[in-house]
Order: sequence, then C-alpha cells, then structure tokens
Amino acid sequence: MRRKGTNAVRIIGGAWRSRLVRFPDAAGLRPTPDRVRETLFNWLGQDLNGKRCLDLFAGSGALGFEALSRGAAEVVMVETSRAAHSALRESAARLGAGGRLKLVHGDALHFIATSGHSGYDVVFVDPPYGSGLAGEALARLPRVLARGGIVYIESDSPLAWDPPWRERRHGRAGAVHYQLIEWGGHDDGSLSGHI
Repeated sequence: MRRKGTNAVRIIGGAWRSRLVRFPDAAGLRPTPDRVRETLFNWLGQDLNGKRCLDLFAGSGALGFEALSRGAAEVVMVETSRAAHSALRESAARLGAGGRLKLVHGDALHFIATSGHSGYDVVFVDPPYGSGLAGEALARLPRVLARGGIVYIESDSPLAWDPPWRERRHGRAGAVHYQLIEWGGHDDGSLSGHI
C-alpha cells in the first residue's frame, strides 16, 4: 500500500489490528505479503502470549509488530539499514510498543554470533532475496533458540537444510517461498499444539 509516497503495511490481527506500519524505499526491503503473514500466524497460533521472538532482517517490521500485536512478551528486531531502523523506531512510538520491543541497528549474523540472549521461541528470517543470508542465519541460530524453538524462513526459493532441522510447514505464494522449521535437538513440544 502506498500513501503520499510512503510505503505501509497493515497489521492483520491482535491488539493493533488495522494499524499501519510505514517503511522507506530501501534495497531488498519487501514486507511479507498479507496472505503469507495470515498463514504464518495461523500456523503459530493467533495468540503468541508469553513468547520471545527475534525478527532478523526486520525491514518494515511487519512480522515483529504482528507478533507484538498478538501478545508476544518480547520482540527483538535487528535491522542494518539506517533508514529502515529509523522507520521502525517511529512505528514503535506510534503503536506504543513500549518495553516489549528492543530495536537493534546492526548486522543480523553478527547479532546472532555475539548476542548474550538466548531462549527465543520464534525467530523470523526474511533477508533480501538472493543474498544467501537465510542459510547463513539458519546455521547460527541454534545457539539462541529456546527448547522447541521455531524458525520462519521466507525466500525466493525453498531453503535446504540438514538434520537435526526438520520442516513443520511450508507454502508458496507467487514467487514467495515460506517455511516453518524446528531444530530437532530442542523438541519439548513447545508450540506443537499450534503447528
């Protein structure tokens, strides 16, 4: 959606349903389509109450703000683009995201490697298409996942992985491939009632 030269996406569920999140024109930045977001949050369950989420390559913040809208206890958004990071700050202020949101201006792979935080229940991985960053992020993610942690990956082609990763769900909408996978070594049944 474009309004007065500004890009925007609409939050589709939860407390902030129908609120707009605005974002700048930036190379590789394309928000997850509404239809795909709706499918993803059906897979995860509409209520993310108490879940800790990590939104890597946050871009517009559509996935992270959607998670907060649906009750996530905490969302960390990591974005390297200065313009996109600034827009995330503005959106957070407009929505009143408060202390449940942490914004990190920096490289997603560096964040995974150096983060002192772990125990993320849901991680969103949606880097620029053709960058190869999805696979690189996936290789590093086990160190920050909670037991039973789930990873959502969006890309321009299906991502291959090796065990102990295992696919829980997958879909395609036009050129968008999206997958929900789990680290097989951390299966305690978390989220299993929803996906």
